[in-house]
Amino acid sequence: MLGEDRVRLRHMIDAMEAALRFAAGRTRSDLDRDEMLVFALARAVEIVGEAATKVSEETRSQLSQVPWSTIVGMRNRLIHAYFDIDLNILWNTVTKALPPLLADLRPVVLAG
Repeated sequence: MLGEDRVRLRHMIDAMEAALRFAAGRTRSDLDRDEMLVFALARAVEIVGEAATKVSEETRSQLSQVPWSTIVGMRNRLIHAYFDIDLNILWNTVTKALPPLLADLRPVVLAG
């Protein structure tokens, strides 16, 4: 794996860990009342997607279980349609999609 890819994967992991920390002990309804939580989760997910855009095709192929296009698509949606974020999708992304993605990527980065 290219060194730059390892750095980008580390950025993804750091942002996912931050999002999970921000969401810990919170509920979906907290997003309706806490603007800062919305901004924090959206930004963390954006960073995951932005870092994913920088990962080489070679590494993406090696990590074919990672839903690269979905990750990048989520980033694009958050960046370009920031005025219309579906809070249910954001919450489900953080609470349901990030934990298994984190579990997939941590060993890859730690192994190198």
